[in-house]
Amino acid sequence: MGAHASGGGTPATPPHDVDPEFLALPRAALTDAALQTARDLGANHADIRIERLRDGALSFRDGNLESSHDGTTVGFAVRVVHEGTWGFAAGVDLTVDEAVRVAREAVEIARVARPLNSEAIELADEPVYADATWVSAYAVNPFAIDVREKVDRVGGLCRTLLGAPDVDHVDGHFNSVVENKYYADLAGTSTTQQRVRVICQLEATRVDPGGGFETMRTIAPPVGRGWEWLVAGPAAGCWDWDTEVDTIPGLLAEKAKASSVEPGRYDLVIDPSNLWLTIHESVGHATELDRALGYEAAYAGTSFATLDKLGNLRYGSPLMNITGDRTAPHGLATIGYDDEGVRTTRWDIVRAGTLAGYQLDRRMAAANAARLGVTRSNGCAFADSAGHVPLQRMANVSLAPVPGGPGTEELISGVDRGIYVVGDKSWSIDMQRYNFQFTGQRFYEIRKGRIVGQLRDVAYQATTTDFWGALDGVGGEQTYMLGGAFNCGKGQPGQVAAVSHGAPSTLFRGVNILNTRREAGR
Repeated sequence: MGAHASGGGTPATPPHDVDPEFLALPRAALTDAALQTARDLGANHADIRIERLRDGALSFRDGNLESSHDGTTVGFAVRVVHEGTWGFAAGVDLTVDEAVRVAREAVEIARVARPLNSEAIELADEPVYADATWVSAYAVNPFAIDVREKVDRVGGLCRTLLGAPDVDHVDGHFNSVVENKYYADLAGTSTTQQRVRVICQLEATRVDPGGGFETMRTIAPPVGRGWEWLVAGPAAGCWDWDTEVDTIPGLLAEKAKASSVEPGRYDLVIDPSNLWLTIHESVGHATELDRALGYEAAYAGTSFATLDKLGNLRYGSPLMNITGDRTAPHGLATIGYDDEGVRTTRWDIVRAGTLAGYQLDRRMAAANAARLGVTRSNGCAFADSAGHVPLQRMANVSLAPVPGGPGTEELISGVDRGIYVVGDKSWSIDMQRYNFQFTGQRFYEIRKGRIVGQLRDVAYQATTTDFWGALDGVGGEQTYMLGGAFNCGKGQPGQVAAVSHGAPSTLFRGVNILNTRREAGR
């Protein structure tokens, strides 16, 4: 199934230097001009972010390259608190004159908005980090690789899949990002950071003679790594692409012939390649404090896990221990310092089944400090570009494994009638992050502790607390894996963020199973 590797993590000696081209940008001159202007105009807080985002994408259809993209965006933003009110403005011309203009505009926006502001903005205190540098853990910058080599590798995997007799079409996608950020504020913090992430997904389609079809996608997760993820193999802690591609045609043929599931209650053993998405939707979004307080409502709703439930909401069984972590090795949301100059950390969200914490930025931490019992942010502010204001965004939210806990096979052996779920696919969840259903890439029927074959048309449905309350077995470290996504959406105007979620293999008792074909009236 592949493996993930260790390394990276909290602010430390970087394994690579920050790109000299980014360091050559006039960071000091822009900072001095913007922050001094904001100070002179009466701002009691001001910060500047200078960002360069390079993203590349390759798309393949049946082994042939369909599209290729390699683009870079550069800009800067100034954010202020003036008379207790936010002000924000951004620009793309990296000159001192533009920095002064943007700072003035940010202050003027705060002045205009002041009569509409009913809550004075206060920010939680944070130590000063002067001239700090952080670089994520990766071996090979994907943009240092010739595009022909990337086309050969990903296209070759697609052609290998297409060459199997049970595969009629193959879609392939490879995306890579190098993100550089510089942050500085009036308090004296200045941070320079670089992080790299990649994702590759291949999907095979089998078309039946009658016109029906089935699909099977790779379960390799996106990661905070470089090009090595595609080529280094398991010996280097990276994914075994060649083995997975070799196994997909047989799995797809078996899936096409599998029986349609009978709806009802089943015990589920859920692979981390599927559970990460359930964590994301039912825990990750639900414990963003701005969502729980109702500040975020237009994009995907609020949350049932409201602040009054902190410390008393029974989120799940005592086996449920979930952390927020902005330091997880190779996590997509891992960074040294967030977009408010907060040094990142790891903390409890659910402890022994009880709601224990939230994801915070500096404003939310300050405004709710008495109820939260904390005095600082846990580093969850992020903007997806210089043109956007930082939002409270998701950390790597993960379910902890049990030290010395069981393997996947042992969990399966304890199931009399159940289903083993592998890989994510579609999902649906309500506007309170409470009532949901999830499907997957493949489902294996379990009878008397043994897998007897695949099933089709499976979705599991529950409410968040019922589902996590049914948690009855948690695997050991050997079953743990980070899943994740590049495209978590939030806010209006919308922003996207990359985030990882770790989980071991898990056992849930008596979960409701739907037959998706029947539910669709077919």
